[in-house]
Amino acid sequence: MIAKVLLTIWMTAIIVAAFLYADAAVGFPGETSRILFFHVPQAWVATLSFLLSMIASCIYLARRRVTADNLALSAAELGLLFCLLATASGSIFAKAAWGSFWNWDPRQTSIVILLMIYGAYFALRSAVGDPEKRRVFAAVYSILAFVTVPFLVFVVPRITASLHPEDTMNPAKPGMDPKTLKVFLGSLLAYTGLFIWILRLRLRLLNLEGMQEPEFLVTEKMDLEGEE
Repeated sequence: MIAKVLLTIWMTAIIVAAFLYADAAVGFPGETSRILFFHVPQAWVATLSFLLSMIASCIYLARRRVTADNLALSAAELGLLFCLLATASGSIFAKAAWGSFWNWDPRQTSIVILLMIYGAYFALRSAVGDPEKRRVFAAVYSILAFVTVPFLVFVVPRITASLHPEDTMNPAKPGMDPKTLKVFLGSLLAYTGLFIWILRLRLRLLNLEGMQEPEFLVTEKMDLEGEE
């Protein structure tokens, strides 16, 4: 409970600081540079989520623990969610800076491909009826899918011409001013905390749902009979 209250206060403070404490960057129309405090942390959490999903998938293949599959699934769900948020916030910036919500910029194109790749992950899970096969196929797919993440997030946007600003806060003078850096790092921390909180809630829900499945009930019954 205390952690939730602290996170709420921290998120509120970051939102206020993003608009009232940090200065707008030079070279960007209006206040558009402030999207940095939301867009980049969203992309960061999406990447972190996909990484965690891949690690949990490796653990599942090695140990066949359902809890590892639940973690892989939950992380992938949150990765897709924050990837969508990053796409939406990036489109808002694109409209203000470039005159259109969508310009098929390399970063926009790569994030669409990423959304399609992880959308297929959930399509795969829903298409396989057998629980064990579903977990194995999903784990293998998650590992292969993450191979594309560094390439799409870090490589493609940097090897092709892009409208996306490299130095978001000050094109004339690389680097962030102290105020901006404080708010930016605080936002990264806040979004990471939000991710952990939602992930724990989702895992708790999946564990409760798993306890109602026939597979779990049969195993629990066998364990009780063995104790007797």
